[in-house]
Amino acid sequence: MIKKIGITGGIGSGKSFVAKQMEEKGIPVYYTDDMAKQLMVESPVIHEKLTKLLGEDAYSPDGQPNKKKLIDYLFANKENALRINSIVHPVVKSDFQQWVERHKLTEIVAMECAILYEAGFDDVVDRVAMVYAPLEIRIERAMKRDGATRQQVKNRINAQMPDEEKCKRADYTIYNDGIRPIPAQIDTMLEQVKSGKPLG
Repeated sequence: MIKKIGITGGIGSGKSFVAKQMEEKGIPVYYTDDMAKQLMVESPVIHEKLTKLLGEDAYSPDGQPNKKKLIDYLFANKENALRINSIVHPVVKSDFQQWVERHKLTEIVAMECAILYEAGFDDVVDRVAMVYAPLEIRIERAMKRDGATRQQVKNRINAQMPDEEKCKRADYTIYNDGIRPIPAQIDTMLEQVKSGKPLG
């Protein structure tokens, strides 16, 4: 039976890097954030519900989401974010399950998702790998990658579920600290997933 691994981690943790490393080892990876953006354009269900929620100008004439309207609404308050998520997340979850079905001859697949627990996607994977990096390293990475200020990055980190909480809930922790080699950690995890042994 196909085994599904969720890869999560906070901003700047390096979860995408770990996902790419897994792809290099032949593991198909579903990139949740990218697929959510794609589905917001392609899914008739999301299109209809967002238009009903935000109005006819929720989408431009060429079918692209009105990013400004969407962002203004999203960040106005937490309730708005929950409304958007309740429209998008079920479609993404369904799309992932269909994607898994298309890879049913593969032994292991993975889902890369920053908000795996917050979105409730942990119930569609068998194991969760948390990518952990020290806070200062995460801040530096995110500042460099996004051109953001230290305070902006810290605000975004503070808005996420704490890494410590994710580590407690995850089956496996991959340390991206520049000391422990990541490929070896991934190999160990994959061996344990294949064998069905408890992860640790």
